[in-house]
Amino acid sequence: MCGIVGILGKSSVAPQLVDALKRLEYRGYDSAGVATIHQGHLGRRRAAGKLRNLETLLGENPLSGNIGIGHTRWATHGVPNETNAHPHQAGNVAAVHNGIIENFRELRDELTAKGHTFESETDTETVVHLIQSELNNGNTPIDAVSAILGRLEGAFSLAIIFGGEEDLMIGARRGSPLAIGHGEGEMFLGSDAFALAPFTDEITYLEEGDWVVLSRSSITIFNENNEQVDRSSTMAQASAYVVEKGNYKHFMEKEMHEQPEVIQHTLAHYVDFASGKIRFKEKLPFDFADLNRIAMSACGTAYYAGVVAKYWFEKLARIPVEIDVASEFRYREMPMEKGGLALFISQSGETADTLACLRYCRAQGQHIASIVNVTESTIARESDAIFPTLAGPEIGVASTKAFTCQLSVLLALAIMAGRARGTITEQEEQSYTQALSELPKFIRQALKGSDDIAALAHDLSKVKHVLYLGRGTNFPLAMEGALKLKEISYIHAEGYAAGELKHGPIALIDETMPVVVIAPDDPSYEKTVSNMQEVAARDGKIILITDQSGADKNALEDCQTIVMPTVPDIIAPIVFALPVQLLAYHTANLMGTDVDQPRNLAKSVTVE
Repeated sequence: MCGIVGILGKSSVAPQLVDALKRLEYRGYDSAGVATIHQGHLGRRRAAGKLRNLETLLGENPLSGNIGIGHTRWATHGVPNETNAHPHQAGNVAAVHNGIIENFRELRDELTAKGHTFESETDTETVVHLIQSELNNGNTPIDAVSAILGRLEGAFSLAIIFGGEEDLMIGARRGSPLAIGHGEGEMFLGSDAFALAPFTDEITYLEEGDWVVLSRSSITIFNENNEQVDRSSTMAQASAYVVEKGNYKHFMEKEMHEQPEVIQHTLAHYVDFASGKIRFKEKLPFDFADLNRIAMSACGTAYYAGVVAKYWFEKLARIPVEIDVASEFRYREMPMEKGGLALFISQSGETADTLACLRYCRAQGQHIASIVNVTESTIARESDAIFPTLAGPEIGVASTKAFTCQLSVLLALAIMAGRARGTITEQEEQSYTQALSELPKFIRQALKGSDDIAALAHDLSKVKHVLYLGRGTNFPLAMEGALKLKEISYIHAEGYAAGELKHGPIALIDETMPVVVIAPDDPSYEKTVSNMQEVAARDGKIILITDQSGADKNALEDCQTIVMPTVPDIIAPIVFALPVQLLAYHTANLMGTDVDQPRNLAKSVTVE
């Protein structure tokens, strides 16, 4: 999760930029840089690694100037080094960027044909060259930015400055957040208000598609149609807890909408999109080709991520997987052949039962690997290999972005294992990585259905019991959907394999029982539809979560439908996690429960 800061100040801004970037370190990063304008000239300092490296560089070679931009970067395009670090510059334009420009290759080829020379491997450098190209054609900086924003595909937030313009900064957002900080004779930009807290308590959040022209005394905001608009400002509270929530009502809502961004950053750690290969920069202490079995263990939502992964590993790598709830695994004394792999999944990395399982497996001579969101955690420290999820802090107790990032890592590992074991071809690997590259786009599309799902939640908020059904990888999603609803709305819900409906749960079906069916048009769709018909015959209320093809095939009249984008089967479990999250969220919101801190629950369970 790259961090952005921009300052139109009254004094030298380079030290202030670095201090603000320190507040964004929680997002994770692998390089950092700042750019300022002094006496009309652009100057840059960039460094790979931690911010202290940038501070050392600035100490040796200071930057003057009362206007500047700063950035902490997680590498997506190009390795983490000084050349690929932000800010990027072309002529008199410098910019920092959070997100990904999906059509950068096409734009880069066009610019290269016009004589532009690129020094980095990044998608961001394309943006500054596009703007400089417009300046070369005689456009003003504002007109140049206006001209190029519509050409960019993907998610981004941008902060842009121009040589010779010491009272002008332009920001833009699509998919990635960006906030304006109001000062007295000063203005600020930041990835979130937390970065701006030392400078101001008056914040304006840009809405999707907005771009802004800043001077020290004015703010002019345009929407995606280049129409001038007004956006209200809010007074940020002293508590970072309140500040970071932005325009969202709850942290859970904010974190659901962060998923395209954090999944992109997570995937960049594992996938070489240019070559279509899975790669992990650290040498693993085991070889997937030598394994006879994988033992997984986790709790709660992380456990359901492991259940989905069991399907992936067994299909793609043809390796048996045992997955257990950690509180059961630790006591049943599983026999384990030495040299096997034990894989643990935990957002916090401090889950007590999962940690106990890890230590049991260590005593049994297993290789220990963990998928964690906190790489300094106990589970991470006691692992032989760490597979980080780059979700950033997750405040909401009910996991959302951590879950989809866990799934993204697990799918990448299953593909890696398949190639190592020779059970998938290079062409299949490239097909799967292509699907992964499109995942953030599909997640954004899924989020656009939030309002329609909110409308369905009105009926759901009035019931006492809900069933969730699914087959294959949709079965663990059904259990996850039921868990989400229980956690934050306090409605009793259960997730079942759809084929098990006749073996007991069908006794519960009547006109008061809603049944949520997760069924994209995949090979098991027809069988799942037959289960839906059994529900309909008993007057059950059906909510079908499917894609357009599945919706078109559905002949049931009394059925409410949530239509998700059509996606490759391999990534469907990640995309279809979104509607079950949104359904639970909107139901709980209507019921007025404490969505972020539901009763009796804690974010990190560090006791048995």
